[in-house]
Amino acid sequence: MLPKIAFEEACYYPHDSSGFLPTDPQEISGKQGVSEEYLASKWPKLVDLGQQRIDEMLAGDVVYSLVSQNAPGLQGVADATTAVALARDMNDFVADQVGKHPDRLGAFASLPTQNPDAAAEELRRTVHAHGFAGAMINGYTDTADGVRYLDDPMYEPLWAAAEDLQVPVYLHPRPSVPNAMLAGHPELAGATWGFAPETATHVLRIVFSGVFDRYPGARLIIGHLGEALPSYIRRIQHYFAVNPFGRSVERTLPEYFGTNIHVTTSGNFDDQALHAALLSIGADAILYSVDYPFADPRAGADWLDRAPISEADRAKIAHGNAQRMFRIPDSAFVR
Repeated sequence: MLPKIAFEEACYYPHDSSGFLPTDPQEISGKQGVSEEYLASKWPKLVDLGQQRIDEMLAGDVVYSLVSQNAPGLQGVADATTAVALARDMNDFVADQVGKHPDRLGAFASLPTQNPDAAAEELRRTVHAHGFAGAMINGYTDTADGVRYLDDPMYEPLWAAAEDLQVPVYLHPRPSVPNAMLAGHPELAGATWGFAPETATHVLRIVFSGVFDRYPGARLIIGHLGEALPSYIRRIQHYFAVNPFGRSVERTLPEYFGTNIHVTTSGNFDDQALHAALLSIGADAILYSVDYPFADPRAGADWLDRAPISEADRAKIAHGNAQRMFRIPDSAFVR
């Protein structure tokens, strides 16, 4: 069994007393696109950052895990002042918890993206003070003036900080802003379907707005084997090229994968999706993750260990690419 590194692994900050960050599964479920019963069944594992989590990691051959705040996180807190204060509290809490198990756990920062300058400052603080590996941003950001996506010019300071620090931004799904497409079908809003087009569209906004041309060292990670983008990548590129509406970028969409964009296996343990990604974007752009506690570490390990791919690609995906990206020492592989 290959050792594995995972980093779309959710936790939840349970100590907010401001009322802005929900701390009850019933309240959170509607903002996640999942049922209350389903989220309640995962709640004890979401709030655990101790031995139970580590035991389940190791049972699934995960020797090192980067944890992050579950969606919608700070992106669902429209008040900028509150989001800035909460970010520091949440990140310091997570740093304290993972610091008790530094050989097994690390973290992504939660950022107050309602205030891009403060978000950039918090990213710098958490990387330097806590050794965080980057940031987890849960989709679009609620603000007092409506939602904002990461291609908005207001986020230039954040992309500049991520490039300067050489740490990635992980873009996690959240349900789309309510619209006619999903009206009357709550079962489609979350991971069943809505997450994929919402997040894939967000990624394309970032690419075609030229973010990676302005910040060529910036890196973006998306889960679930690319939110279906690898399967559509050639078609998207073709029709963008013939119908760009005045936009232009320096490279083709496939060329941004493996350099600026990486995908993880989180919650999508499927040979067909993996082969599509390997053929479209290559093994260097693919990294392992579980999506704990919403997916089972043992199921993910069994799948990857048996997937019909080369042993070289398997090792890259299991741990090699992540170890290089996050500069994880070999000591993490001692069980």
